[in-house]
Amino acid sequence: MVLASRTGHALRMVGDAARELGLDVRRDVPGTLWVSGPGLPRLLELMADRFTAVELREMRLYSGPLPASRDELVSRLLGAPSLEAVVTRSSAAPAVRALHADRFFSYYQPVVRLADEDVVAYEALLRAEQDGQLVPGGDLFTAAESAGWLHALDRIGRESAIDGAAAWLGDRELFVNFNPTSIYRPEVCLRTTERAARRSGIDMDRLVFEVVESHAVADADHLLGILEYYRRMGARVALDDVGAGYSSLTLLAQVRPEVVKLDKALVQALPDAGATAVVRAVTALAHELGAVVVAEGIETEVTRDLVCDLGADLGQGWLFGRPEAAPRLATPRVKDRSGATGTLRRG
Repeated sequence: MVLASRTGHALRMVGDAARELGLDVRRDVPGTLWVSGPGLPRLLELMADRFTAVELREMRLYSGPLPASRDELVSRLLGAPSLEAVVTRSSAAPAVRALHADRFFSYYQPVVRLADEDVVAYEALLRAEQDGQLVPGGDLFTAAESAGWLHALDRIGRESAIDGAAAWLGDRELFVNFNPTSIYRPEVCLRTTERAARRSGIDMDRLVFEVVESHAVADADHLLGILEYYRRMGARVALDDVGAGYSSLTLLAQVRPEVVKLDKALVQALPDAGATAVVRAVTALAHELGAVVVAEGIETEVTRDLVCDLGADLGQGWLFGRPEAAPRLATPRVKDRSGATGTLRRG
């Protein structure tokens, strides 16, 4: 394996780490390091821990046959991947392998009406099984993005969410996550999602397509085109993780979602004065725009009461139920709180 960098200290750090692992190290060509031995995967792990993102991005790694000349080596290094790309693929390897398997399914977490804690909706969360272990959605989507398969996994997630809920959803709503960068042209890319809804017998007006705020910021014009298409299909739109970024209020006014989901970290920071001010402002604007507000990350009764006092309509979190493959449609724990709205639709 040959590593190349314009930064001398970075090569020295690699050499020191390689020697710690008992690897053979040579510096025959200026600006490069030749490393060989059985501990190379462990060396990548050490570099991922010790290097900054800039250092990882700047260093190149070539692992093919050793070139016969210096010029040929330089040519190979010019086309070699960055160490950042190699480390990302290496760390995500278990999840990437899961992407090849036809073992995807959805877990579902309840969304409750805070007035009486009745379950009014579920959010679908994609999972996979790899070597008998459950692979969480975050790992799957990180691996898919690094491997260039995000569009395929996002489609699988939407279809899995709808197909898996067909037998038990009843008259409840279903939140389905999507990433706008995976949808190139809505009328083409969303055909399979429409077919899944027809196949499952779930009416489109019970589907709420959910996008996180950070993805919405990336290309707002593209997102608005997708949302318009969802709405023409009869579905509604939720903006997730609201309050996590600096542009939340601007996005709310621009996207005008039917559902606003407050960021989990923001909710769990209550009753911090800053978090309280943001939740109050976002909730007030959402209601003014006609949206229903969901507070995510509710794990205690204290947090539940705080978000109720600040005007949230619905709640989601471990207090009400963890994600599971086959939700138990239990009777609600009745706890009346006057003033809360009664359904996913406001007004």
